[in-house]
Amino acid sequence: MSNKPELSIVMPCLNEAETLAICINKAQSFLEKNNVMGEIIIADNGSTDGSKTIAKSHNAIVIHAEQKGYGSALKAGIEAANGSYIIMGDADDSYDFSNLLPYLVELRNGKDLVMGNRFKGGIEKDAMPFLHQYLGNPVLSFVGRLFFKININDFHCGLRGFSKSAYKTMNLKTSGMEFASEMVVKSKLNNLSIAEVPTKLHKDGRTRAPHLKTWSDGWRHLRFLMLYAPNWLFLYPGILLALVGFVMSFILVINPIEFESFTLDVHTLLYTSAFLLVGFQFIIFYGLTKIFAVENELLPKSNRYNKLFKFINLEKGLIFGFVLLIIGVYLSFKGLASWENTRFGPLDTSTTLRIIIPAITTLQLGIQTILFSLFFSVLGLKK
Repeated sequence: MSNKPELSIVMPCLNEAETLAICINKAQSFLEKNNVMGEIIIADNGSTDGSKTIAKSHNAIVIHAEQKGYGSALKAGIEAANGSYIIMGDADDSYDFSNLLPYLVELRNGKDLVMGNRFKGGIEKDAMPFLHQYLGNPVLSFVGRLFFKININDFHCGLRGFSKSAYKTMNLKTSGMEFASEMVVKSKLNNLSIAEVPTKLHKDGRTRAPHLKTWSDGWRHLRFLMLYAPNWLFLYPGILLALVGFVMSFILVINPIEFESFTLDVHTLLYTSAFLLVGFQFIIFYGLTKIFAVENELLPKSNRYNKLFKFINLEKGLIFGFVLLIIGVYLSFKGLASWENTRFGPLDTSTTLRIIIPAITTLQLGIQTILFSLFFSVLGLKK
């Protein structure tokens, strides 16, 4: 029979002397009670309170994570794990390591990632700060479901399990608390199967303050979710701005829009043209961010991504950009001709600006398109 463990239980550790032995004992009792061949790995992140000595005295494997951060510690522990399945959890006694069977059952049934759900399993009094329970976790979990269409109700449960092969597929990059969000997002983006099991959250056994910082770590999670969803950050706002700007500009170029108490004229046209330009810039940033993220393995490649290079390329971009420049130059000369008709005297601004504003707008769009096409081709050189 092989001595290779089926399950590796990984705990990140930074000065957890008060609770570490309790967590290790619970994990060992689970392995013995359920006849699971496993190992317990403590991923130490620079403890100075004797945590490493405690772990070794309880027959746990101690791995030193040189780079600071929650994610760095977990990656060091996971990469050293020998088990086919891995369950990770905090070493502060807030999770019950003697009750891991629901996770292992789902993993044995073929699930790639098994998430705990504290809201279904129960949260003890004072186990989670009020802001985390009623604002931070619900909001960030909602954003995650909205952006990535993941049917998970607790994105940030610290107790979760996954297969070693799934972990390699995730190709996780972050080093801080946002590591938890990246794991869920990357699982979805790589089409891995995800399950959720009720998990009870207990009040932790520490007397010191927790490592988690409410606002800064919450912002890191939100920032990660936005950067990994460039369609929500750039594309959708850009399409909306560009569409509103184009439609309103088209109408105002033809005639002013009159209401009972006010009229929208060329002054409004300046703003709607700006909407169009800003919206176009948002769309450009979406394309550049997407390419950068995929080519640097922050996001997985997809069929849609490969089609992007067939639909958009340097030559098409340059042609479209120069066409816009020609239109802008034509409108500029048309505006100059109308000024010449007045012998370069005073102008009817309502008429002239309806030519000049579209001229400037198309010139800027043309230049932006050309520059985008050049930068697009540089970022996609690997293609």
